[in-house]
Amino acid sequence: MRNTYVVTYDIADDKRLRHVFKQMRGWGDHLQDSVFECQLTPSDLVRLRSELSELIHHTEDQVLFIDLGPAEGRGDRVITALGKPYVCVDAPCIVV
Repeated sequence: MRNTYVVTYDIADDKRLRHVFKQMRGWGDHLQDSVFECQLTPSDLVRLRSELSELIHHTEDQVLFIDLGPAEGRGDRVITALGKPYVCVDAPCIVV
């Protein structure tokens, strides 16, 4: 069974930030800057945490995993915004 997770990160070094971003693109939908929505099985979650653990500096960086519960039966994703409107980006993002 898959759960929906919001994965967000705060990475202190630009080089590590680019590596984490590239890694996360393979795991979920890029929502905003350092925020992704991922549909993960328990084993996927373990693998993702392991991959990110090797990329980050554990005393300077932070990655948060917010479990929103089962992906099945959740209904459509609804995202609302204050200020600038949320825009779903389907095109690949390039971080330089």
